Amino acid sequence: MANKNPEVDEYLKKKNHPLEAEIQRVRDIILNTHPDIEETIKWSSPTFMYKGNMASYFMNAKKHVSLMFHKGALINDTTGLLQGDGKEARTAKFGSMEDIENHKKDLESVVLAWIKMRDDS
Repeated sequence: MANKNPEVDEYLKKKNHPLEAEIQRVRDIILNTHPDIEETIKWSSPTFMYKGNMASYFMNAKKHVSLMFHKGALINDTTGLLQGDGKEARTAKFGSMEDIENHKKDLESVVLAWIKMRDDS
């Protein structure tokens, strides 16, 4: 995958998270959604970027994969995937590989909504 960052590979290997396979699956889905999505380590966490910071993993969560969309309140999420009622951030949580696969289209939809919003602004 062209847009995978070796820095993130190394970070995830060192972190040895109990849900590493699930984290990698979410990562693959997001990076495969659009070729211009990039990833880096920011705020001590893998972060996805497209014309700004899109989303970061909350690596302290051990029972589920937690992905915070920094400006998630601005995303037109018609799927119901994003949770929270904060001023800006929204979170997507996945409890298992099955949960990730069941919500794959929802995650892609949220990522594409972010891209459209950024491209239109």
